[in-house]
Amino acid sequence: MKAQDRPRLDALRLLSAAFKQVEVDERIELDEARALAIIDKQAKQRRESIAAYRQAGRDDLASREEAELQVFLEFMPAALDLAEIDRLITTAIAETGATTARDMGRVLNVLRPLLTGRADMAAVSQRVKESLS
Repeated sequence: MKAQDRPRLDALRLLSAAFKQVEVDERIELDEARALAIIDKQAKQRRESIAAYRQAGRDDLASREEAELQVFLEFMPAALDLAEIDRLITTAIAETGATTARDMGRVLNVLRPLLTGRADMAAVSQRVKESLS
């Protein structure tokens, strides 16, 4: 507020409201994992909005969403590289004893807490599916 950085302030207020909404709706105190999940969800929504605005030719709205996304990403842990993700997938497959695509859910349940906010879970799901095929 003191820096007069209005876009950053707006983005932080959006995050704060999302946190409070979950706390009130579920009557819980947020832990770090849940807070990261909320930030990740907000970031995903911004990415989808940016794509939609760009497709519609609304670059002004897309740039606003990009500014919010950059603020959200500041609070996310560093993203993992593909080699690290593949190592975690291999470990999870061995840990669960998964052999077919049917076992994918068990593997993803092991990976989700390790990768939330650090990797795109849709891409991870695809890599798990390829590994089990």
